[in-house]
Amino acid sequence: RSGEMAKSTQLIDNEVFRAYATYTAIVLLKMMLMSLITAYFRITRKAFVNPEDTASLGKGDSAKKYLRTDPDVERVRRGHLNDLENIVPFVGIGLLYALSGPDLSTALLHFRIFAGARILHTFAYLIPLPQPSRGLSWAVGYAVTFSMAYKVLKTALLL
Repeated sequence: RSGEMAKSTQLIDNEVFRAYATYTAIVLLKMMLMSLITAYFRITRKAFVNPEDTASLGKGDSAKKYLRTDPDVERVRRGHLNDLENIVPFVGIGLLYALSGPDLSTALLHFRIFAGARILHTFAYLIPLPQPSRGLSWAVGYAVTFSMAYKVLKTALLL
């Protein structure tokens, strides 16, 4: 049992793993923030999908009018879904990448570019910024994840 503790301590002492943990926490918190932004837009736009969510706004037909879609709410939801499609793979591939022994400077470059691209993507989605800002920020983050996956496969499979 003490051997397991020593291994986890060694992992935490690894600078690349600490960088991975830092940037993963940043993008996961950003993704969690999207839930709060969605709730804010639902409440301020009075656009709900579940009948129980309209209980404080009235009963019967007067509450049913709040069971609707709103373009602003849907925009935030699409941004959140895009986070799920991109941040979840980053978390898994990034962990494997961090454990594959990359140089710290290369790992930091990957992690920072990904986090920056996802943050820019969120602003591009929510403001909205003109295209191709959203598309480019998505593509940059996606390319970073592919780059890390290639390094993992190259290391693990000796490609």
